[in-house]
Amino acid sequence: MKYAIIIPDGASDDPLKELAGKTPLEVANIPNMDQVAMTGRQGTVRTIPDGFESGSDVAIMCLLGYDPKKYHSGRAPLEAAAQRIPLAPLDWVFRCNLVTVTDGIMKDHSAGGITNAEAHRLIHDLAKSLDIPGLELHTGVSYRHLLVYRGSQPFELTTTPPHEIPELPADKYLPKGTGSDILRRIMDQSAELFAKHEINQVRRQTGLNPASQVWLWGQGHPPKMPTFADKFGIQSCAMITAVDLLRGLGVLMNWDILNVDGMTSFHDTNYAGQGAATVAALDKYDLVLSHVEAPDEASHQADYKTKIAAIEHIDQHIVAPVLEKLRTFPEWRLMVLPDHPTNVATRKHGYTPTCFAMTGTRIRSLVKSPFTEQNARSSALHIEQGADLMEYFLHGGNL
Repeated sequence: MKYAIIIPDGASDDPLKELAGKTPLEVANIPNMDQVAMTGRQGTVRTIPDGFESGSDVAIMCLLGYDPKKYHSGRAPLEAAAQRIPLAPLDWVFRCNLVTVTDGIMKDHSAGGITNAEAHRLIHDLAKSLDIPGLELHTGVSYRHLLVYRGSQPFELTTTPPHEIPELPADKYLPKGTGSDILRRIMDQSAELFAKHEINQVRRQTGLNPASQVWLWGQGHPPKMPTFADKFGIQSCAMITAVDLLRGLGVLMNWDILNVDGMTSFHDTNYAGQGAATVAALDKYDLVLSHVEAPDEASHQADYKTKIAAIEHIDQHIVAPVLEKLRTFPEWRLMVLPDHPTNVATRKHGYTPTCFAMTGTRIRSLVKSPFTEQNARSSALHIEQGADLMEYFLHGGNL
């Protein structure tokens, strides 16, 4: 059996007045996703358990079959695994965003989608200015970076993802609790350093959002997880993604991580290249997961037009060739699903169950309806425990 999973991150949404009460998924031209739903089954899955914040760390851990209540120790440690940063059990890892705060308001969680070169220069300059024992800064991709703390300071903190507070006063959401003074000092020092930094001077002159400071959140210790092969019996797996969070989960599951030239987290990504790489990987691997971040990023910018375009590109350049390739194998299954809703109207992640569709060997078509949130809700297939979905997809009988 060959398996493929395609994740258009954050593609599900609420109806928008700009779209006459329809969602981006309903408006988008997605004949291939529709074909998956109409030849197979669609339904909903709850990927954000009670007590967790909505985010890809929790949602994709669920979708991969790992119960966050048992395995989730924080978002940042997963990204540290992607970078293969050595961590002791009691080391702390924090996500370190470059953000735009203007007049005290969180304007942009991604500092205008800052480039790697600009971001790395800022993070390196901040690291040189800090004098805190046990602290390390590690550069990542675009606005996403990591702070590792190997010191003796205990932490018992409440932190807030910056993408959850757009257009809100940043001061109200600063880290709180034991050890928060260290984090606030780093954030304040970054604001002072970045205010006159030449990178930001150029960005302002060219009309781009500056990286006004770092924002620390998503803390945790390194998690302990069984490999995917031990858990599900599938030995040969690969992941294609531009996001370190997913790469980290892949590393922890002992999957191969495949790179594609020109792949980014935004709509400028190499959709066609990612589709071709996913198709090629199916010849070598039993399971291939292909993740695209672009719909989520467009949602966070309240850009429904780009979100629709991203969904359509995923359908055309990834779902279509993967579906065609899978049909050349004697037995196969394909699942397409957003990991969670990301709502254009609020620019935040949602908590409602997300829609999914799957087709392939021994998956029976019950209701032939296009792939939409409403059609998924109207089906008879609803998985309340998100971590159960993977077993259902891999080993379910006559579904």
